[in-house]
Amino acid sequence: MPKQFDLIVFDWDGTLADSTRMIVDCMRKASAEAGLPVPEPAAASHIIGLGLAEAVHTLFGELAPARYQQLVARYRYHYYAQDEDTPLFDGVIETMEHLTDAGFMLAVATGKGRNGLNKSLQRSGMSRFMHASRCVDECFSKPHPQMLLELMDELSAVPERTLMIGDTSFDLQMATNAGVASLAVTYGAHPQAELARHQPLACFDRFDALKDWLQQHA
Repeated sequence: MPKQFDLIVFDWDGTLADSTRMIVDCMRKASAEAGLPVPEPAAASHIIGLGLAEAVHTLFGELAPARYQQLVARYRYHYYAQDEDTPLFDGVIETMEHLTDAGFMLAVATGKGRNGLNKSLQRSGMSRFMHASRCVDECFSKPHPQMLLELMDELSAVPERTLMIGDTSFDLQMATNAGVASLAVTYGAHPQAELARHQPLACFDRFDALKDWLQQHA
């Protein structure tokens, strides 16, 4: 079957890396330590995918600069203490190997910062598969299309042959804003009903189901 896509772009947290619970715990701990109301797990999960500044604003509105800096410092403290232990979902490496062998270009578009993503790519062994990546400290936060537009420009891909895969509505809305197709995974941060509103090609509740779709249809 001829390939539908040339470029496949993955979100990182909650899509490739099993980090949703860790991020929620870090935000809740940081909020308590900064003297702010501790968000419910569902609210803390919902901001995953945004840049940290946008996530904080969504949860708490405008904060005094000192309180904002305290919250960010405590979040980063907890996050970096745990991020190195975050595993990939089962089957990720094998899927990247298959897609690479099949001739796809692969990339990452993430709400992580560059330093954090580089460490994660190296530690996990994923750096050898990725042709390019964009991070939130280099581009506008999702759902702005800048990350995808820059990746397509760098890799000489066109929107109609680019696929975005993510676990949040921000990923899928970014895809729509960039004019590219999307797939949704429901094992990450946002529920299926919310993801389905953005009309992805399909939704998957397990990474191995996503893997099967990519092998058969991408």
